[in-house]
Amino acid sequence: MTAPEITVATPEDRAPVISSLVAAFTKDPVLRYLFPDEATYPRYAAAFFGHLFDKRVRKETIWTIERGASVAIWEPPAMQSEWPDDDLVARLPADALARVHAYDEAVHAALPAAPYWYLGVLGTHPQNAGRRWGHAVMRAGLLRAAADDLPAILETSNPDNVEVYGRAGWEVVRAFTEPLPTWIMRHPV
Repeated sequence: MTAPEITVATPEDRAPVISSLVAAFTKDPVLRYLFPDEATYPRYAAAFFGHLFDKRVRKETIWTIERGASVAIWEPPAMQSEWPDDDLVARLPADALARVHAYDEAVHAALPAAPYWYLGVLGTHPQNAGRRWGHAVMRAGLLRAAADDLPAILETSNPDNVEVYGRAGWEVVRAFTEPLPTWIMRHPV
């Protein structure tokens, strides 16, 4: 079996990336905390992932396989969280914005002060699950972090992911319980 081709996302990849991520995160604890209503989840999750895509696509820090079938959205060092964010304010209701803000604040309070690359989103469309494509797109960002001689950081609220990431070399460095249980993990340089 040949290795999948990993590409850097372009603005033209926006729709398939968002579609894959909405499908991939349907049962994710964070996304269900942010957008708990089944009827509005697809629309609000699409707005959320679209926002993340738009913030990073021009920085060339989104790696994909098959133009979005598997996606890793990385945040380079020194990017600052912007709140309130007009794009999200216009697309999400006040209660969802409050949850996004609460989770964002909790995560940022737990992150290290030193520079790092941040794996903000890693997802594979369910129809491509089991191919290890997530590991492949994650590795592209890890190589970029290593080239900068910096560690990588991620957060997960899915306890199953802690073990999966652990097998890929990530270590839990911090955890918090509110607004939902979350583990901060680090991949060394």
